[in-house]
Amino acid sequence: MIRRFLDAKSPTTAVRALMEGEAGYDPAVWKSLANDLGLTALHIPEEYGGAGFGVTELAIATEEMGRSLLCAPFFASAVMASTAILHAGTDEQKRSYLPALASGETIGTLAIAEPNRGWDGDSVAVSATPFGDVYRLHGVKSYVLDGMNASLVIVAARLANGHFGLFVVRDLEDGVTRTPLQSMDPTRKLARIEFDNTPAVLLGSAEEGEAAYAKVFDTMAACLACEMAGGAERLREDALEYVTMRVQFGRSIASFQVTKHKAADMLLEVELAKSAAYAAAAALDDGDEDASAVVSLAKAIASDTYIQTAVHAVQMHGGIGFTYDNDTQLWFKRAKASEVFLGDANWHRERMLQNWSA
Repeated sequence: MIRRFLDAKSPTTAVRALMEGEAGYDPAVWKSLANDLGLTALHIPEEYGGAGFGVTELAIATEEMGRSLLCAPFFASAVMASTAILHAGTDEQKRSYLPALASGETIGTLAIAEPNRGWDGDSVAVSATPFGDVYRLHGVKSYVLDGMNASLVIVAARLANGHFGLFVVRDLEDGVTRTPLQSMDPTRKLARIEFDNTPAVLLGSAEEGEAAYAKVFDTMAACLACEMAGGAERLREDALEYVTMRVQFGRSIASFQVTKHKAADMLLEVELAKSAAYAAAAALDDGDEDASAVVSLAKAIASDTYIQTAVHAVQMHGGIGFTYDNDTQLWFKRAKASEVFLGDANWHRERMLQNWSA
């Protein structure tokens, strides 16, 4: 059902048009995605206006969106922001924020990374200072996914006592400066956000912030791995279709031995990446004690597989493969950007070894 919808709403002609725009998405498609398919509410519990599914179902949706390169704030809002509130917020905060995110009325995002810093909690330097009933944020976040589109931003920040927490910023006109960033992958819009004495509300308690963020990160990385596997699968299918159609020396180039080898390698690598990504989502839903390690294994495999599949796809398309007019470059750029988003393969392999239980 999702694939049929995306085939109709997110062909490459639409992707090319939207990636050139400022917003980077079609509000009508976003509304249909939320209201007709209910995808923005997938893993939000029913008591907060959601559908009550798990990470597995959310990962299925992101896999299909990766296949079609959907230009929409789904990952930022439905995966990142909603998950942060689910794991870090109090029941009252969930009831306050989640229904609007579930309906797609509110677009949210999660601001984690900072200039020249990583994606883990130890890299957070933005400060949060108590000020009456709220906190005041100071610092800069970068690479914020759909940061220009979001009306609700959840910010990872650190208190003076060293505790780490997630803070909600609703008033993006008060002490907030947002600047769009140029990215290798124009199908995803990134922003730099500066906070200067910005009022914010702490989700839950700072003492539990680190543990909550670890769960949020696992969900994001698992869904990203599935999205990358979906993109790699689409590249593989398109490349195979092209070499089957392309004739040289009186025969299909799919019959050439070197092409067969590439096709076989791509199939093996993509299937392994898909299996690892599915296992990561299932481990999170099952509460597996090694879930964090499995997630990082899946992200590492997906990072390597997606970019390698993109390289093979370009080569199999021959001279036209590296041109702007050929659609392969759209997935190639997404593969390269996703390779480092939420941590590259080497970082995740190290994280996997640290998290795997003895």
